[in-house]
Amino acid sequence: MLERPEVDFPEGPLPQELEVTDLVVGDGDEAVPGSTLLVHYAGVDFESGEEFDASWNRGKPVEVPLRGLIEGWQVGVQGMRIGGRRKLVIPPHQAYGPAGNGHRLAGRTLIFVIDLLAVSQQE
Repeated sequence: MLERPEVDFPEGPLPQELEVTDLVVGDGDEAVPGSTLLVHYAGVDFESGEEFDASWNRGKPVEVPLRGLIEGWQVGVQGMRIGGRRKLVIPPHQAYGPAGNGHRLAGRTLIFVIDLLAVSQQE
């Protein structure tokens, strides 16, 4: 298993589109639409560099249906393989929408570092 990631403070302008970067390429089963994922992740606000959530803080990975996640995860995690670590930089329109819509992360560009530990297929 990979160790807790360090998310470097980003530089440059806010991205307008989803950025997907493989930090470690996995060699296991692939995440596809309809998958349920077992992941460890850390989430950081692009502008402040502050961590807003991390499964690492709870000491265990989380199991989530890919379909139930924000668009940036649904698009950005597809094709990832078990054993991989991927960084997603997600603009607001693919995260929690524009500022003022009620979610505490609305209007924010988010960075996630995701470790894919397991995949199960749901039909």
